[in-house]
Amino acid sequence: MNAISMEKIEKATKEVLVDIVKLAQKRGMEGSNGGWKDFLTVYDKKFGKSLSDPARRSPDALIAFLKTFSNADDLKFFDKVVEKHDSIEHIEKKTDKMSPEQELVHKTVAHPHYAQHYSFPSHEEGWVVTKNRKKLKATRSNAMVAVDCEMVLCEDGTDALVRVCVVDRDLKVKLDELVKPDKAVVDYRTNITGVSAEDLEQVTCTLQDVQESMKKLLSRGTILAGHSLSNDLQALKIDHTRVIDTSLVFKYWSGSNFRRPSLNDLCKSVLRFELRKEGAPHDCLEDARAAMKLVLAKLDGGVDNNSIPAYQNEVNETIAMKLLCHRIPISIPGEKLLEIIPGEFTIELKENKKAGGDKYAAFAVFKNKQEADEAFEGLVGDQDKDSSGRTQKLVSFKLESGIAGNLYVRKMVHDGDDNNNIQVASNKRPSEDEIPTQHKKLKTEEETPEPKETVECNNCDGYLKEIETLKKQLSERDQEISMLHKIIVSQARKQSGI
Repeated sequence: MNAISMEKIEKATKEVLVDIVKLAQKRGMEGSNGGWKDFLTVYDKKFGKSLSDPARRSPDALIAFLKTFSNADDLKFFDKVVEKHDSIEHIEKKTDKMSPEQELVHKTVAHPHYAQHYSFPSHEEGWVVTKNRKKLKATRSNAMVAVDCEMVLCEDGTDALVRVCVVDRDLKVKLDELVKPDKAVVDYRTNITGVSAEDLEQVTCTLQDVQESMKKLLSRGTILAGHSLSNDLQALKIDHTRVIDTSLVFKYWSGSNFRRPSLNDLCKSVLRFELRKEGAPHDCLEDARAAMKLVLAKLDGGVDNNSIPAYQNEVNETIAMKLLCHRIPISIPGEKLLEIIPGEFTIELKENKKAGGDKYAAFAVFKNKQEADEAFEGLVGDQDKDSSGRTQKLVSFKLESGIAGNLYVRKMVHDGDDNNNIQVASNKRPSEDEIPTQHKKLKTEEETPEPKETVECNNCDGYLKEIETLKKQLSERDQEISMLHKIIVSQARKQSGI
């Protein structure tokens, strides 16, 4: 490994190391001993990959894994993650002279999940890094624009930009372009993007053209706003520092927990209107305007006014009427789910498809929770629970075409939850497929970040559960030994005539 990179990694805090390893997992990166779980199998003969949460591993184990990487691009990416954390520490040195707009930038960058979502591989070819001007005029600029993007799925499993919309503070359109993907498209996601192959026949605008337009809009320290903005920046291949992410600056109360809200949730709770009906295609321009309206509402209502109540019954019922289908082979179109899952439902592709992966996720949307539950009960497959305790089944299938495979189907709520206290399943726009955890994110429910204290507590709970399991196993072994001992004594007595 590059000496400079290794020195940075060894000096990094555990929080930074955990983020690097998690991002390496998310991107499917492999060192000389394979991926993270492959490495654990070799590194730890006792627990192996059964203890795979990076947060529950020592810094020495995390560093040992990162030392297995030697590829220059991998090392550059690790450096980017460290730099992103360094920028957070710099911004956290907050002053009393910050404007409300700057406060929202600070809240975004200081969010505990910021580094994970905004550590881009911007060293790679095709990326644009906006200049971080150090002049005070640029860093104090309150100029803002908001962006929203739509993506299609390409044959290689990656997402490609197909439409981009940008509005200014007055909600006037600054950019609205259809974009010609530079790769073969396998799914236009028309039911979500609203874009079809026919719409792109005469389109000549490329990603590079959009990047040039964005560079002009973001010059002079302009702040870029958006909802789950990291997904839009990933699609644009732009690394911009001054950002406001409405999924991070609002705390959204649902049931007994705070969770990251969807754009539609925030529009209902904050702006008092429904952005779109269930299952309706996205309107890229209206989504960009909605993001800007939310930022303006936040500025008007006070930056530190965080708690936003959910429209509990309506939102919960909407969530409970869905089943999440994940680990779907990318070769199986979404409509084929109609052959696999019983009942009447519509298909809603999950926008957080894992770029570059061979699996994807989608929602089966029923008329109500009862029909969703009945369909789940009608599925034949091994049943277990995911890491958050939601029930799921591993379903094997064989289509009429003869293609066979398997996928997971999971409930969106915990068993026993009613409409007044549903624990929302965590999701985001095309992020990571459920494996069987879960975030880009097509814009749906958002991933639920846990407070730091909760994460630490959960880690302790995990260790305690392991200890209790081992105790139980030892107790069972003791009982077996005791029983065998009694049998041996009994047989010995019979043979000796006692």
